Amino acid sequence: MPSQANPVPPPVFAATSLPAAAARGDLTAQRSTRRVTLTPKYGATPCEVDVRYLWCGAPDAPTVIVQGGISADRDAVTFGDQAAGWWQEFIGAGRTVDLDRYRVLSIDWLTPAELGHAQAISSEDQADALAALVDALGIGRVHAFIGYSYGGMTGLAFAARHPYLLDRLVLLGSAHRPHPLATAQRSVQRSIVRLGVESGQPEQALALARQLAMTTYRGSEEFVRRFASAPEYRDGRFHFPVEDYLEQAGRQFVARFDIDRYLALSESIDLHDVRPEQVPTRTTLIGTPSDRLVPLADLCELQRRLQGPASLEVIDSPYGHDAFLKESDRLAPLLREALA
Repeated sequence: MPSQANPVPPPVFAATSLPAAAARGDLTAQRSTRRVTLTPKYGATPCEVDVRYLWCGAPDAPTVIVQGGISADRDAVTFGDQAAGWWQEFIGAGRTVDLDRYRVLSIDWLTPAELGHAQAISSEDQADALAALVDALGIGRVHAFIGYSYGGMTGLAFAARHPYLLDRLVLLGSAHRPHPLATAQRSVQRSIVRLGVESGQPEQALALARQLAMTTYRGSEEFVRRFASAPEYRDGRFHFPVEDYLEQAGRQFVARFDIDRYLALSESIDLHDVRPEQVPTRTTLIGTPSDRLVPLADLCELQRRLQGPASLEVIDSPYGHDAFLKESDRLAPLLREALA
């Protein structure tokens, strides 16, 4: 059954217009919160949840949902003096996802604690929250759902559970289920974090888990190109060039991410399982051979099994799973075609 919105869902934050310096034409933005009702997959009863969202672009234009990986938030694009959004290179007036032609909708990922302390959070829960938000905002039908990584998993769940709300689906580095090797790698990362919590070193453990994750996000070619130089002896031992890169990535992640949130969303990736035969939506799949988390073989299987028409586009990139954040020149024409 479709998720139902609260009859009177007052926003927690008022809708605001874009700052004058960033405004183009009559573009507007809402960075707000709506309360909706849904029944968690791993919870016993329906619950009310506050969905934090950003909805920006040309008024009355078709809406495009954009969702990223587990470390992404609703700020896919930002304005004025704010730090750039996580997909800023692709979204904006005149850019690939053109805010003169579309309105972009993104949410902050939910966690089990926000669902009445459900046992876990699923990609289906995230999809149901988005569907309820679409209803609450009066959008009617979504022009496209662009999902990267976990966002693509949620997009597949959205298309399977709410096909009447969606015209087309674009999946970047996302499949219908996690690859078992990727699950093994994430399981080790979660074990590191749990051990750190038990031993009183949670931040150090989260940093190490992130460092391990970084070795799966990028391709082997990039590591060879960037970190092939000789080690440097300092502080009583040899330091390899890649270590400084990994340690910085760990520190940056700890500064902006919560441990419980990390554990819940990492687990949610590995709980993801959508039957492609239940997805009737026109779908564009985009992958790269260097992606070690989502192999092309999984995307080929997904393309074969999808109920609706589906195409598979392959880009050559050294950036692995992160290619979908880096390869704007290669991705732009594919995304424009998928949205057209």
